[in-house]
Amino acid sequence: MRERPFVADLVSDQTIPKMFKVKQVFPRPKIEPEEIPGIIESLLSQEKFSSKVKPGMRIAITAGSRGIANVALTTKCIADFVRSRGAHPFIVPAMGSHGGATAEGQRAILEGYGITEDYVGCPIISSMEVKKIGVNEEGMDVFIDKNAAESDGIILGCRIKPHTAFRGPYESGIMKMMAIGLGKQHGAEVCHEAGFKNMAKYVPMFGRAIIKNAPILFAVPTIENAYDETCKIIAVNADEIIEKEPPLLQEAFANMPRILVDSCDVLVVDQIGKNFSGDGMDPNITGTFCTPYATGGIRSQRVCVLDLSPETHGNGIGLGYSSATTKRVFDQLDLSSMYPNAITCTVLGGVRIPIVMESDREAIQVCIRTCNEIDKKNPRVVRIPNSLHIEHIMLSESYYEEAKNNPNLIIESEPEYLPFDEDGNLW
Repeated sequence: MRERPFVADLVSDQTIPKMFKVKQVFPRPKIEPEEIPGIIESLLSQEKFSSKVKPGMRIAITAGSRGIANVALTTKCIADFVRSRGAHPFIVPAMGSHGGATAEGQRAILEGYGITEDYVGCPIISSMEVKKIGVNEEGMDVFIDKNAAESDGIILGCRIKPHTAFRGPYESGIMKMMAIGLGKQHGAEVCHEAGFKNMAKYVPMFGRAIIKNAPILFAVPTIENAYDETCKIIAVNADEIIEKEPPLLQEAFANMPRILVDSCDVLVVDQIGKNFSGDGMDPNITGTFCTPYATGGIRSQRVCVLDLSPETHGNGIGLGYSSATTKRVFDQLDLSSMYPNAITCTVLGGVRIPIVMESDREAIQVCIRTCNEIDKKNPRVVRIPNSLHIEHIMLSESYYEEAKNNPNLIIESEPEYLPFDEDGNLW
């Protein structure tokens, strides 16, 4: 058992309330993984898609850095279809500045999601080199991944989802995959330079230029349900993207989960990471927005982050929007992975270091202790495993009656004190 530092004495008498488990119930339209190959085959066999993939063509297929449900399988299915038409697919990491803005880092991210050359059956060509393909309607140069630009065709694999920092008709989805994903470090930097205030303008402006000047064939986006499961797969021709993406974004909004209590004193997040959200924890869930250009999520006075996911490889972006964290998180941080993303998007708040406490217990205690105008003997605490998987969460005892009266909250345990080990960490 480690020796307790003096600062722990400042919070040691702070009560952590009893917590109980609840299951949140949301609508659950779902596509089973075994259905995906048939769906993609059927979609792409339509004449308007299949006629674009001809024997001998070199086809680039994009794959991004987000933790998308079934992403390895959907990418493989697209590659399989391209091969079945006699063409030669290859995978291009399309993730802006992520992966430390290096070719090796971006390949490693894909491999972490199961997108390996052995699995998808084609090469992964990872490079940060870009090529100018034209200019947009304001005369700005437009660059995309050089290998994709020089291919015979590009198929955009992506997910459509609300963005974490701005609102507009095109958020995270097809247009952003082109403008920022395919744009690599250079494209991401140009789009972000004007700030998130202008992102709703820049993403489609660069996207339209890429549709016009690059060999975009079509897109195969997915939409997920509230349980991080694939619920819809669509094929969208290049000339349909501008018209069809906005209603698909609204469909994605409708399928988003949320924490089914509106506010809390302290939100405890067990893990953050790039595999859960580009912001480490999705502010559409946690309310931890990095800009004033988007709103939503639970309202809280304090946010406590206990750990990083293994898949984020030390990239603790988003940690800066928490109030306190643990020494365990601090020791895992890989600043060379965190900083390029923050510098590129011009928002530095997410990579700040909050107050660091020795253990989970102390981190939670300091958050409760520093809240204002609350009942500190009976605080309202919400605990989630991460921002992507919130079917099963924990609520403090103060929510018990509210939960009993909410038909979308199923109580799974009686209130109990959290189990801490001798070092003050949860087990």
